Amino acid sequence: MKKRTKKTERRQRHASQHRPVKKTMALTRRLLIDLSSRRRLFNAGKFSTTHKKKPVLHEAVSLAGFLRCSRALVSWMVAERKMQPSPAVPPAAEHRRRALLRYVVFLAVSLLAFSCWALVSSRIDGAVLAATAGGEHDDNDGIIVRSSTQAEMPASGGNATSRGAVEVGVGTPAAMITRQPSSGETTTTAASAATCDAESALLRVYLYDLPPEFHFGMLGWDGKAAGAAWPDVAGDPRAVPRYPGGLNLQHSVEYWLTLDILSSTTSGDHRRRRPCTAVRVTNASLADVFLVPFFASLSYNRQSKPPHRGHGSGGRSDRQLQGELVRYLARREEWRRWGGADHLVVPHHPNSMMDARRRLSAAMFVLSDFGRYPPDVANLRKDVIAPYKHVVPSLGDSDSPGFEQRPILAYFHGAIHRKNGGRVRQRLYQLIKDEKDVHFTYGSVRQNGIRRATKGMASSKFCLNIAGDTPSSNRLFDAIVSHCVPVIISDDIELPFEDVLDYSDFCVFVRASDAVKRGFLLHLLRGISQEEWTAMWRRLKEVAHHFEYQYPSQPGDAVQMIWGAVARKMHLVKLQLHKRGRYQRTLSES
Repeated sequence: MKKRTKKTERRQRHASQHRPVKKTMALTRRLLIDLSSRRRLFNAGKFSTTHKKKPVLHEAVSLAGFLRCSRALVSWMVAERKMQPSPAVPPAAEHRRRALLRYVVFLAVSLLAFSCWALVSSRIDGAVLAATAGGEHDDNDGIIVRSSTQAEMPASGGNATSRGAVEVGVGTPAAMITRQPSSGETTTTAASAATCDAESALLRVYLYDLPPEFHFGMLGWDGKAAGAAWPDVAGDPRAVPRYPGGLNLQHSVEYWLTLDILSSTTSGDHRRRRPCTAVRVTNASLADVFLVPFFASLSYNRQSKPPHRGHGSGGRSDRQLQGELVRYLARREEWRRWGGADHLVVPHHPNSMMDARRRLSAAMFVLSDFGRYPPDVANLRKDVIAPYKHVVPSLGDSDSPGFEQRPILAYFHGAIHRKNGGRVRQRLYQLIKDEKDVHFTYGSVRQNGIRRATKGMASSKFCLNIAGDTPSSNRLFDAIVSHCVPVIISDDIELPFEDVLDYSDFCVFVRASDAVKRGFLLHLLRGISQEEWTAMWRRLKEVAHHFEYQYPSQPGDAVQMIWGAVARKMHLVKLQLHKRGRYQRTLSES
């Protein structure tokens, strides 16, 4: 009887010791099943607008399950500590107990790591879903093709493509994406050339009627005196408010885009010459993209430091204008509908819209580079890189000196001491400053700096474009319009229209780590033959017009290239917006 009682007591004690372990294993199994099912739902894209609260619920369930497992594990470890073996316990039993303890600790650590990974993943997926449900950006490029409208993109020679096709390449034979004409639609090229409306344009743009202090008021235009929301661009182009010169011009992208879209619905000779890439619509329901006409770069240059008077801003600072813009958009139904995913904002200056950029990051940005943007605010998958407005005059094809007429091998004229990635300038300066056929000196726009740069670039075979405080500068585009072959030494640079332009045809790329090796750069440049250089020089003359900002806009210029890039980005944005709207009717019924 005593033996049976002792045996029963040992079984009960053994069961009480290992009950927390069994409970831990059961909870772990349930947690793993829950996590795997949640990941399958995320991967399958099941969390649409009808499931937008479930990532948080699953995350809470996962966390609660993990806490229960941890509590059970701690309880078992405390019990195990209290039941330390006496010296009479055989060594084999002690070894098994320690092995079991190591296994459970390993299981707990693995569970902790897996749970942390799952929770972080659910937060990321939840943010993506919230973006999709609330207007965050899409992360893919694409070519937009509409079944009911004409698609048109300028080619390098300035000729528009035929009706019903989108040309992807520029300057070289390109693939064509065609469509069948819709019912009642003619296919005559003459008819498409005669009209440019919402049905025939590649991109339909809605322009917000912001007060003048956000745009042309900064240029001295008085909307109240004119009795209009916008300047009259239908008449003499010389009467249009002028953008300030000097280095202000290099970030004037929003000015040229706004002028172009205003002129798209006016009459006159300039409209007949204007390509039918983007057209303004006054009905927001017809718009592909919503343009926010805030001259952010000019606002930063003129109104970011006190005093803030005399520039048409009503005495308000750049920061105040940014705050008003965010509040204005937040009240608009067009913004709230998709959270701004179909909006276009142009903070081309690297320091512009510092306060508002994160709050407006769901929109598509038109930028010079990503040097001062975190990747969750701006990235190449949702945003457009636009060229700087060059400040040196463009060379005509017949005025461009050839190989023998350019005695300088490599040219650089600008600031030498820079921060961050721009430190390579100083190192390179020390290496090649004394070479006879190299011009590498400090310079600025002051003291006829632009005139000297114009002459120097036109006399040089290669122009050095070295990273500075940011990866890019207008020096690259000054070199292009001077037909001086650019040498790009900037590892993080992003280039405009690179999906349709192959820059290696007319540029030389050198890694910063190679450029600072003694003798490497000059040996590379001197090894390029006259025939190779001439081929790049000819290609420069072919593509230079893609980097020209002008009003009225012309086929294939920078304005039309930007509209084409926006249209290509909007393809995937539209895809995601339409997918997100699948269950709107179901939501309204439930």
